[in-house]
Amino acid sequence: MPISQAKVKSVTSGDTLVLTSVSNPNQERVLSLAYVSAPRLRREGDEPFAFESRDFLRRLLVGKVIQFTVVYNIPTGAQRDYGIVTIQGGQTLPELAVAEGWLKLRDDASRKDESEEAGAQLEKLKLLEAKARADSKGLWASGSGRIENSYELSDPKAFLDEYKGQAIDAIVEKVLSGDRLIVRLILAPTKHQQTMLLIAGIRAPTTKRTNPSDGKEQPGEPLGEEAQQFVEIRLLQRNVKVEILGTTPQNQLVGTVKHPNGSIAEFIVKAGLARCTDFHSTMLGGDMAPLRQAEKSAKDGKLGMFKGHIAAKGAGASANTEAVVSRIQTADTVYLRNKAGAERRVNLSSVRQPKPTDPKQAPFAADAKEFLRKRLIGKHVRATVDGRRPAQDGYDEREMATLVYNDKNIALLLVENGYASVIRHRRDDEDRSPIYDELLTAEEAAQKEGKGMYAAKPPAAKQYVDYSETLQKAKIQLSLLQRQRKVPAIVDFVKSGSRFTVLIPRENAKLTFVLSGIRVPKSARGPNDTAEPFGQEAHDFANRRCMQRDVEIDVENTDKVGGFIGTLYINRESLAKLLVEEGLASVHGYSAEQSGNANELFAAEQKAKNAKKGMWHDWDPSKEQDGVEEEAAPTNGTNGTIGDSAPAQRKKDYRDVIVTHVDETARLKLQQVGGGTAALTDLMKSFRSFHLNKANDAPLPGPPKAGDFVAAKFTEDGEWYRGRIRRNDREAKQAEVLYVDYGNSETLPWSRLRPLSQPQFSPQKLKPQAVDALLSFLQFPTSPEYLEEAVYYIGKETNDKQLVANVDHIAPEGTLHVTLFDPKVSSSLNQSFNSDVIAEGLAMVPRKLKSWEKAAGDVLGPLKEKEEQAKNERKGMWEYGDLTED
Repeated sequence: MPISQAKVKSVTSGDTLVLTSVSNPNQERVLSLAYVSAPRLRREGDEPFAFESRDFLRRLLVGKVIQFTVVYNIPTGAQRDYGIVTIQGGQTLPELAVAEGWLKLRDDASRKDESEEAGAQLEKLKLLEAKARADSKGLWASGSGRIENSYELSDPKAFLDEYKGQAIDAIVEKVLSGDRLIVRLILAPTKHQQTMLLIAGIRAPTTKRTNPSDGKEQPGEPLGEEAQQFVEIRLLQRNVKVEILGTTPQNQLVGTVKHPNGSIAEFIVKAGLARCTDFHSTMLGGDMAPLRQAEKSAKDGKLGMFKGHIAAKGAGASANTEAVVSRIQTADTVYLRNKAGAERRVNLSSVRQPKPTDPKQAPFAADAKEFLRKRLIGKHVRATVDGRRPAQDGYDEREMATLVYNDKNIALLLVENGYASVIRHRRDDEDRSPIYDELLTAEEAAQKEGKGMYAAKPPAAKQYVDYSETLQKAKIQLSLLQRQRKVPAIVDFVKSGSRFTVLIPRENAKLTFVLSGIRVPKSARGPNDTAEPFGQEAHDFANRRCMQRDVEIDVENTDKVGGFIGTLYINRESLAKLLVEEGLASVHGYSAEQSGNANELFAAEQKAKNAKKGMWHDWDPSKEQDGVEEEAAPTNGTNGTIGDSAPAQRKKDYRDVIVTHVDETARLKLQQVGGGTAALTDLMKSFRSFHLNKANDAPLPGPPKAGDFVAAKFTEDGEWYRGRIRRNDREAKQAEVLYVDYGNSETLPWSRLRPLSQPQFSPQKLKPQAVDALLSFLQFPTSPEYLEEAVYYIGKETNDKQLVANVDHIAPEGTLHVTLFDPKVSSSLNQSFNSDVIAEGLAMVPRKLKSWEKAAGDVLGPLKEKEEQAKNERKGMWEYGDLTED
C-alpha cells in the first residue's frame, strides 16, 4: 500500500483527522483511523470521554506532518478513507491511542480487511485494548467521563462581569475569519463554554458566507481567505489564553487571544491582513499601542491590504518644536509663538472642546478654556504637528498638533478632567494623536467618574458685568476698587499698548483699563487706519506680555468714557514702566505725579533714552538740554537782557515747604505745606496708634520685593513710617527702605517691616508727601570734600524751618527746581538761600545754562556777584583760587 504524507489541520474526534497537503494548504482530505472508533462530540451532548479522546489526538497531531497509509474506504455516501498513521519516532495510530484507552475496536473490524496482515494488526489491537481495559485507562476508567459543554451563551454581559480580565484556558475550535473565532473556554475541568469571540483591536476582511435568510452566497472581501488561513495555520485547535474584555452592541464577546508565541492580533496586523479598529481601543488600553505599531510597520512595508498605501500629503509627525502659548482661543485651539516672534494657530490632535451646540456640554466651554489658560498661557511647550486639514467649507487650513508641557500631553490632560471629548476618526484618517488610544481610555474613565462635562450638574454660569459700559457704572465701581491694592485680574483683550479689557473674577467685573502716567503711540485700528510711529510695536509688546495673563491692578481714577485709570502689574512689574523702558511709551508728567510713580517712570524713560530704544532711537541729549523751552530764551543781548531793556522776569510760583532730607549729592526732598502735610499729620497719628496696638504686630507675609510699600520702623526714633522697598538682600534678610513722606532711606532687617495693606494708610489714600527738588541756578563742586561741606550747610540751615520755595522749573521727570527763601530773613528776591550757598563758596552759577535758566536774567546777575565775592574772599571751593580758569 502506498505511503502518503500530509499535515494535520484538525482533529474532529478521537478517531478522525482533517489533513492538508504539505505544499498546498487548500487541498484537504478526511482520514479516519482503521478498525477503531471513538466517542462522539455532539451539540445535543457529548458522549462520555469524547472530549478527552479527541484531546489526546489533538495534542499529539495538530500542526504536525505525518505519514499515512489508506487501508480501506467506504464508498457509500460521503467517501471516507480509513488508514494507519505513522508519527515521528515511528509510533503508529491507532495502536498508540488504543494502548492509552482512548479508542476501542469496532465490532465489525474483522470484516473491513480479511488479509493476513490485517488479521495480525487486529490481534495486536485486541491485546492493547485488553491491557488498557485491565489498567482502567482512558475510556475504561471509572467515573462518568461527562463534561458539561454549552454551545449557547445566554447572557453575555453577565458572563463578562464574572470573567472579565481573567486569563481563561481555551481551544480554538473554528476560525470564521481573520478576526472571528469559535472558541471552547475551559471554565472548569468538567465545565466548558463554546462561543464566538471577536479578536479585540483589529478588523480583518470578511470571508464568503451564505446568507441564512435567503440562502444566497455573499462574496468575501479581498484578502479575506488569506487572513482566515493565516489565523487557521497558527491557532486552529491550539491551546490559547483568552481574556474577555467586553461585548459588542450585538452582545458578542470581545477579547484577546494569546498563543505561547504572543497575541495573534499583532501578528496578523503586521502581516497586513487586518487593520486596527478604534472601537475596542478603550478595552485594550495600553495594549493598543503594539497594534498601532504593527499597522504602521505593515503600511511602511506596503504589505497585504496596504499594498497600495500612500501616506496622505502632510501626514506624519514633524519634528518637535519649542514655542510659547500666546493665546487660548478655545479649549482645543491655541496660538503659538516661536522664537522669531511669529504666531500660528494649532488645533489639539484628536480632541474637541465641549460642543457649543450641545446643551449638556455647552455650559462647560468657559471652564474648559479657563482650565487650559491657567496651565498654558505664556508657558513654553513642545509642539509636534500630526497632520494638516486643508481649507474647506469656509474654514482656514488647520494644523493638528500634540502639545506637551512638563512631559504631560495637554490633550490627555483635558480629556482626563472631562474638558474635551475624543474625535472618532474615519478609518483612513491619519491626522490623529499618537496617543489616540490613551485618549479614548481617559475619556471612558472621565465619563465613569463624572468629571467635567460628564458631571451630573452643569456649573453655575459666570456673567461678567461691564462696568465700563457707561461712566455712571464706572463711578459706582470706582470707590470699591480704589480701596483695594493689587486686585487680581485677567487681561481678556489688548486694545492698544495702554488700553485693555480686564476681568476681575472675584467681583464678576469686566473693565476697560487704561495705564496711567504714560502716553503710548496709537496703533492702527483697522486696515485703513495708520499707526503712529512705534504704535504697533507697543501694541504687540503689550499683547505678548499681557494677553490672557494673570495680572494685578491698582485703580486710581476713571476717564471720561468709563475707562479705569491705574497701574497694571505683570509678574509684579509695572507694565507702564516696561513700555517706557523699551522706548515704546513716554512719560506723561502730570498723571505720573498723580499716580505716585513719577520717579520710577522718569528713570525708566531716561534708561530708554540712554540706550536709544524705540522712539528715542535718534535722541540727542545736547539738544534736549539746550532746546527745552527755547522759545522763552532771549533773542539778543546776554545774560537775559534784551538790548538796553530791563532783565526778563521769571515766573513766580511760591509754595510753603519744609526740607525733610538732603542726600549726598545735595538733592532735596520737600514737603509742600498745606492740605497734604495736614493730612499727613493726621495719618501719622493714626499710623502710630495702629502700630502700638499689639494686635497689629504682624510680620510681612513673605520676603519683600523691590517696589512694595511697607510700614518701616525708623532706627533713630523707633517710630513707624510709610516706606517703599528700594533693594532687597535675601541672604542677609535686609531691605533698603525709602521713607516716602520724608525722602530719607536706610537699610533695615525684615523684622522691622510690616505690611502696608491697610486702606486708610495706602499711597492711594494719601500720596507720598516727599517730592524731589534741586536748588535752582547752582552747580555744586565735584570734589567730595567741598560737596560734603555743601550738604552739611544746606542740612543745617534748613533744619526744622518752614521756608518759601519759588518753583522756577519742573523737569520732565517731575523734579522741582526751586529758589528757597526764609520769610524771617529774606526781604527781596535776591536775598535767597540759594545766594547764601554761593556766597559761602559752596556752589557756583552753572557755566552751561539751560534755556529756562537763561530766561532768569534778573536772578543770574546778583548770583554771579555773590560768586565773585566768594572767589575774592577764597571761601569754600575757591580757597585755592578760581577752579574754572584754564
